[in-house]
Amino acid sequence: MRILFAGTPEPAVATLERLIDSDHDIVGVVTRPDARRGRGRTLHPSPVAEWADKHGLKVYKPETLRGNEEFAALLKELAPKCVPVIAYGNLIPEELLGIPTHGFVNVHYSLLPRWRGAAPVQAAIAAGDEETGATIFRIDAGLDTGPILSTVTTRISAEDTADDLLTRLAFDGADLLVQTLTNLERGAVTPQPQDGEATYAHKLDKETARIDWQQSADVIDRRIRAFTPAPGAWTQWDGDKVKLGPVHPLPCTQEPASSLPPSSQVKLAPGEVQIEKNNVFVGTGSVSVALSTVQAPGKKRMDAASWGRGVHNQDGIEWK
Repeated sequence: MRILFAGTPEPAVATLERLIDSDHDIVGVVTRPDARRGRGRTLHPSPVAEWADKHGLKVYKPETLRGNEEFAALLKELAPKCVPVIAYGNLIPEELLGIPTHGFVNVHYSLLPRWRGAAPVQAAIAAGDEETGATIFRIDAGLDTGPILSTVTTRISAEDTADDLLTRLAFDGADLLVQTLTNLERGAVTPQPQDGEATYAHKLDKETARIDWQQSADVIDRRIRAFTPAPGAWTQWDGDKVKLGPVHPLPCTQEPASSLPPSSQVKLAPGEVQIEKNNVFVGTGSVSVALSTVQAPGKKRMDAASWGRGVHNQDGIEWK
């Protein structure tokens, strides 16, 4: 099928790579304009743009699609049968949707209508969902409301971070998209309306990722994994923001304390910190948790035990 690809960040590269290796004909790639980053604030192309350039694909970087008559004319000239969209980062105006024969289709990393919106992977982990997936749907005027073309599911493990899960879904979604485009071309897809109660995964910010130690250990564990690597779970330490890696809730058991290892006997108030030679424990609204890594301001991430050995005045420490 003749397609025009639209995407910007690293997760979209897996899909573009898979499409390049397929029988589909990519007539161009649409991505966000070059962005400034790094200490020098120099302009850098998006990961999708870099990958497309390496493979000799024509790249288009419009500032916006809304009211962009030049892009509308380009779309008609290129005449793609379908425009797959993966984390492009620009709204698709309604007047463009009907130009390709099969419209614009989106690869969304949830099982719609659950977790419509900007952060579905993080929302699924934070909510404690046991299963999620990728959904390919035809874009309409609503927010992730269009008819479903295909889905693939995956289990969420108790150790999955957002990075782990998104990486897995990126590859699963890429394979699904290639097959779905083939089926569309063959006329073998029957779009289905979304069914069930919709939930929303709103855009994340740094304040969302702040850890509330009054919550239970299980909730804190899920939230930290959901915000890893970005925006990064954090708490306050001596007035500074300290980033935290995944934690390990201690066992909740009825066995006599004398029969348990010391780490299982830690009883701390929410936010209270206990630093030992090889562990750092923090109290929560339920059982205590053991930290894995800590990143102090201006420093590299380190294992919690090493961080703890560098901390003075260990008694009575509390995190807010």
